[in-house]
Amino acid sequence: MSVTPLPRGDEDQRERPPRRPPQPAPGRAPSLIDSFNYAFEGIIHVLRTQRNLRIHFLAAVVVFAAAIALGVSRLQLIALLLAIAFVLVAEMLNTAIEGVIDVSTTSFDPNAKLAKDIAAGAVLIASITALAVGYLVFESAAGSRATRVLDRVRNAPAEITLVALVLVVLVVLATKAWTGRGTPLRGGLPSGHAAVAFAGWMAATYVIGDDHRFIVSSLTLIMALLVAQTRVESGIHSVIEVVFGGAVGALVTLAVFQLLG
Repeated sequence: MSVTPLPRGDEDQRERPPRRPPQPAPGRAPSLIDSFNYAFEGIIHVLRTQRNLRIHFLAAVVVFAAAIALGVSRLQLIALLLAIAFVLVAEMLNTAIEGVIDVSTTSFDPNAKLAKDIAAGAVLIASITALAVGYLVFESAAGSRATRVLDRVRNAPAEITLVALVLVVLVVLATKAWTGRGTPLRGGLPSGHAAVAFAGWMAATYVIGDDHRFIVSSLTLIMALLVAQTRVESGIHSVIEVVFGGAVGALVTLAVFQLLG
């Protein structure tokens, strides 16, 4: 039985397996370079396949940039490093445990589910700890600086908040009418929910007194981010629409407080 060889062009189009670093010969322990290669392969694999770890890495970059910009002390930077490493290691161990369980069983097993839940709980504890460390570090580093910046603006009465929110809604409606996309309460550019949420965050930052300004501003910002996240995950808005809406709400409110405050 003869086999017809493929044309050269078809041979080039055949799928080729991805290149992998050579494995150590049987009976030979991996070299130091091999060990580093395997470790980096594991990190890259998790980054490619796990969305949560990509989020953690992005958050780590933002935290480091903020820490450098604010000039935190060496001890505070060490605390941030340990907290971030704690979260990343927990997330990678969680991924490894899930992979081992998925390979070892093909049917539902309550113990397997329990093991996955415990691993996910470890990640949650690490994340909460990192948030607490980040708050303690940035509250002292950024709280006083943010208070000095906000104190340069005249104290604005709470009535200005209503003016800012109404203006934000009008800007959102006008933008949607101009783009011709979505409805006043659903879809389109920009996201009205994100605009109002971030407008509330900016207004709360200005209205609250100095003693509780940082904590209230942080909490309202988290709630605004959660509103934006729900709009994206529900498929009502795209990321660009949500980001644009949040920017509109925050900037319009900032401008109102600057002009009328």
